[in-house]
Amino acid sequence: MSIASTFRLFHAGWVLAREGAFSVLPAQALPPMMKAGISMARLLERRAVRKTGSIERLNAALHKLGPSYVKFGQTLATRPDIVGIQAAADLSGLQDKMPPFDPKLVPGILKTALGDKAAQLTEISEPIAAASIAQVHKARLRAPGEVPKLVAVKMLRPGIAERFHADTDSLYAGARLAETLSPASRRLRPTEVVRTLDHSMRLELDLRLEAAAISEMAENIRNDEGFVIPQVHWDQVAQNVLTTSWMHGIPIRDHAAIDKAGIDRKALAAKLLQSFLRHAIRDGYFHADMHPGNLFADPRTGDVIAVDFGIMGRIGKDERRFLADILYGFITRNYRLVAQRHFDVGYVPKTQSVEDFALAIRSIGEPLHGRTAADISMAKVLGQLFTITDLFDMQTRPELVLLQKSMVLVEGVARTLDPDLDIWTVAEPVVGEWLRREEGPLGRIEDLAGHLSRIGEAAGRVPALIAQAELALAEHRAIVNRPRDRLMRNTVLVVLFAALGLILALIWRVLVGS
Repeated sequence: MSIASTFRLFHAGWVLAREGAFSVLPAQALPPMMKAGISMARLLERRAVRKTGSIERLNAALHKLGPSYVKFGQTLATRPDIVGIQAAADLSGLQDKMPPFDPKLVPGILKTALGDKAAQLTEISEPIAAASIAQVHKARLRAPGEVPKLVAVKMLRPGIAERFHADTDSLYAGARLAETLSPASRRLRPTEVVRTLDHSMRLELDLRLEAAAISEMAENIRNDEGFVIPQVHWDQVAQNVLTTSWMHGIPIRDHAAIDKAGIDRKALAAKLLQSFLRHAIRDGYFHADMHPGNLFADPRTGDVIAVDFGIMGRIGKDERRFLADILYGFITRNYRLVAQRHFDVGYVPKTQSVEDFALAIRSIGEPLHGRTAADISMAKVLGQLFTITDLFDMQTRPELVLLQKSMVLVEGVARTLDPDLDIWTVAEPVVGEWLRREEGPLGRIEDLAGHLSRIGEAAGRVPALIAQAELALAEHRAIVNRPRDRLMRNTVLVVLFAALGLILALIWRVLVGS
C-alpha cells in the first residue's frame, strides 16, 4: 500500500465527512459496528451542514474526489427510499450536470482524435450534458455523399484517465486496509470487488469499446420493443471520441414533461424494468449504468431510450440461471429455491443450513409481497440484509457486483416513475418466459448443441496431441535401444494413451449427461 494512495484514502474520508456524506446513509437500519462508524464520522461535519441539512457542497466534494466517488453519488441519487427525497434530488445533479471542461479545447480534441474526418462534424453546440468522465455535444455530421445527420458527440474529459487511476489506487488501499483491520470483512472480498469495478471503469475510458458495446446490444435487441438505443457512426469514433445518432427524448426524471406528453409512467417503469431483466437474463449482457441521466422517454412511442454504454455488464449462463431462479423464487414465494441457489453459486458456505437460510430469506420476502414500492422501506430491507449476510457468513461474488449495482439503479428509477410499482408482477413475464423456454424442448436442444460443440473442440485437439507424441518419440528414436531410453519411450506411450482415454471418457460423459 503506497503512502500516496493511503493519503488519498484518508483525504477522501475527511472531505466526505466534513461535507455531510455520512448523514445521508440509513444509519438506524445498519448493524451496530457500522452505525458507530457513521456516528464518529458525523462528528467531523461542518456546522453549516448540521444546521441546514443541505448537501449542495457534497456534489462538489464528490466531483473533486474523482469519478469513482461521483458514481457512488449517482447511485444514491436513484434511491430516495434510502437517503431521503431531498438528498436524492440534490445528488441527482451528479448525473449529467457537472461543470463542463473548456469548450475551446473541443476543436483540438476532435482534430487529434479523428484527423481530417473531424471537419465533417459541424455546428458543434455547447455541452448538452456533462458527467464525471465525459461530456456530450450536439453536432451536424456532413459525410460525403450522405444527407446531413444530427448526431451526439461524446468526448472524454482531458486528464480523466490519470484521475481515475489515482481514484482506484485509493480504493485498493481502502480494501486492503479493511481486510487487514477487519478479518470479518474478508468474506466480502473488498479487493476483488474493487478489481471488478476497476476493470469496468477502464473499459469506460476507451470510447471505441463503448461503440462496440452499442453494436452488440443492437444485435441482441433487434426484435425487441420498448427499448431504443442510438446508432454508431464508426468513421467518427476514436479512443476519446464517440459519435452516435441524436436521440430525441424527454429526460426520464422530468415527470411533468412526461405527463404533458401523455406518456403512461406506469407503463414506462414496467418497460424499463422488464427490458433490463430481459437483457440480463436472456442475453447475459446489460447496460450497467442506467441512472436517470442516461435514460429518456420517446415522446412519440413512450419507449425507453438509453444512452451512455461505457459501463456494461456480462454474466454467464450459470449466473443468468441464478438470477432468474432467485427472482422466480421470490415471485412464487418459494424461499427454499432462493436459499438453495445461494448455496449453489457459493454465496453461502456449505457449512450453513439451507433450511435456516430459507427461513431468513422468508423474513425478507414475505413483508414485500402485496406491497407497493411506496410502502417498502429499502433502508430497512438493506439493514436486514446486512444482518443476514453476517449471520450466515455470506461470501461476495465479484462477477455479480455490476449486476447487483445495476439492479439497484434500475429499480430505483422505476420506483420514482411509479411509486405503486409491484416489482414481482412486472418481473414475472420476463422471468417466467425465460425459465419456461430453458426447461422446454428448445432450451434442451441448445444445451445439447453446446455439449456437441465442446465435444467437437475436444476431438479437434486429438490430432495435435498425436503429432506432439510422435515428435517426442522421434526425438528419442535414435537412442531407443538403451534401457533408460526404452523406459522413456514406453512412458511417453502410456501418457499418450492415457490422454486419449481421458478425452474419450470426457466425450462419453458429456453424451451420457446430455
